[in-house]
Amino acid sequence: MAEAKEMIGDPDVMAEHMELFHNRFRQTWNVLYAAASGSKRPQGMSIKQLLNVGLDFCEHLHMHHTIEEMHIFPVLARKMPAFRRELQLLSQHKQIHAGLDQFQAYLQDCTAGERELRMPELKSLMDGFGTVLWTHLSDEVEQLGAPNMRKFWSVEEMKAMPM
Repeated sequence: MAEAKEMIGDPDVMAEHMELFHNRFRQTWNVLYAAASGSKRPQGMSIKQLLNVGLDFCEHLHMHHTIEEMHIFPVLARKMPAFRRELQLLSQHKQIHAGLDQFQAYLQDCTAGERELRMPELKSLMDGFGTVLWTHLSDEVEQLGAPNMRKFWSVEEMKAMPM
């Protein structure tokens, strides 16, 4: 545990840690978007598996943002304007979740057999929040990068952060 605490003092660790999570979201998005754009699922992936990948994506992104909003952003917002409730990153969360909630509802309906999975419809739902999602994934890591973190925090303060 002491080693992890030491690592957090490195201004780049927060950005690198966040980038790991964000890259996983990007990879999953790309699988789903390729299927939706090409009107066919990846080779060897059943419709049920594709729907589950989509639902997992939604659940993981909701969980990720909930953790950020409850535990990370309030700490960062003390000194960093981009993490304050009324500004950029939380505003992006709201925009993302407006589309993500529709996307998730559609996938749930398809899973329950209430709707037929139609790739053009899936793509349209993804297009509704894709741009803000991808922008957010980059913006957040940039805000957590060493050059920006050094403007606001000392090494000692970074060591005490909940990440």
